[in-house]
Amino acid sequence: MIDSNPYACRKWPLMAGLFVAMLGASLAAQAQGLRLGQDASPRLEQRSAAVDADFIVALVNAEPVTNQEVRQALRRIQQQIGQRGGSMPPADQLAREVLEQLISERAMLQHAVESGIRVDEASLLQAEQAVAAQNGMGLDEFRRRLSAEGINPSAFRDDLRRQLLLQRLRERELEGRVQVSESDIDDALRSRRASVAADPMVNLGHVLVLVPESAGPQRLAELEARAQEAATRVRAGESIATVARAFSDASEAATGGQFGMRPHSRLPELFVEVTRNLPVGGVAGPVRSGAGFHVLQVIERQESAAANERVVQTRASHILLRTGPQLSEAQALERLAGMRQQVQSGQASFEALAREFSQDGSAREGGDLGWSEPGMFVPEFEQVMNALRPGELSAPTVSRFGVHLIRVDQRREREVSDREQRELVRAQLREARAEDALEALLQDVRGRAYVEFRDPPQP
Repeated sequence: MIDSNPYACRKWPLMAGLFVAMLGASLAAQAQGLRLGQDASPRLEQRSAAVDADFIVALVNAEPVTNQEVRQALRRIQQQIGQRGGSMPPADQLAREVLEQLISERAMLQHAVESGIRVDEASLLQAEQAVAAQNGMGLDEFRRRLSAEGINPSAFRDDLRRQLLLQRLRERELEGRVQVSESDIDDALRSRRASVAADPMVNLGHVLVLVPESAGPQRLAELEARAQEAATRVRAGESIATVARAFSDASEAATGGQFGMRPHSRLPELFVEVTRNLPVGGVAGPVRSGAGFHVLQVIERQESAAANERVVQTRASHILLRTGPQLSEAQALERLAGMRQQVQSGQASFEALAREFSQDGSAREGGDLGWSEPGMFVPEFEQVMNALRPGELSAPTVSRFGVHLIRVDQRREREVSDREQRELVRAQLREARAEDALEALLQDVRGRAYVEFRDPPQP
């Protein structure tokens, strides 16, 4: 299977959401040596040798879109929906949507050519060599692999050329349309600081005494008494870290029982309510939740806008299995569940399994993805990662790139300089405006294209 580095959450706009666009965007990015996280999925899929009948379903400025193109794209999308267990729309409705996507892509390609954008053979060869190298192959071996998986290397090059055209069009068109001024950054920072002031930061010490669902009245009273003893010792001046190590069933007990600085919005509502009016050093509890009895101590507060001058970094590792013709999503989920069990039972190390099985560049590092900051990974990956505590292993997790087993190794906070804050805000504003500008460009090009619909597509 084709390998790429898809984890940074920087978006590539899909013209049609199809295999050609998905794969081509990733290849083009890799050819330029960028660590991008395109909305792409580099999967090699078996091409259909023939269809029962082929005919023109639409003309885009006199260039045909055929029923065969629609059917090939439709089959890929149906396979993806089926693997995810999603609700399948009616085939004729989905075929019409696919046709619209193909029309938009065709119009954009024509606009790129008319605008004088070209992809020379040297650039195309460089992109092809880049993806071959990413998969640990020479170019000849890569082309043989394409043929073995039913993809004509010449057709692959044509697909790649089209996607390079689209990427260059995007870069050129958006460069002039997307501007971020210093006053824009100032406004965004003021808004962010106002939001932080409305969502103060607090570091809570935590002791949890778990209550099993099966606990009867006597056991419940014993556990409540244990929590009360913990609270009494903290109120008497014993450190929350010492008490947590002795009493707490929470995973953070081993590291001193502290959550670290978090905004109220990232804490359970119960914790916020019982500590809101406490001074630093104040203790709440025991308080009861569905999990058990909690004792909470306010370690530190930040009420000012300075709270946004810190960022939480996460060091995570993962094992990635890519899905495709040779490995379904269900099979990948099952295999990673087995690996998770091996790690948890001590039968194998996470690092050894990552080196042997993970299908991305982090494999040789035992799955280590290095330190990351918020927004570096795609949302479906980052949401699961953020919910893990250090040392914790996720359940198999599906993203647009395959199925992951994620482990959080460490977390830390660091100060963010004024300059870094401004550059981060600049990048965020550019990204948001680029999405809007791209949508406007697509609508403009599609609106100016002459489209003649012929026979409706037959899925």
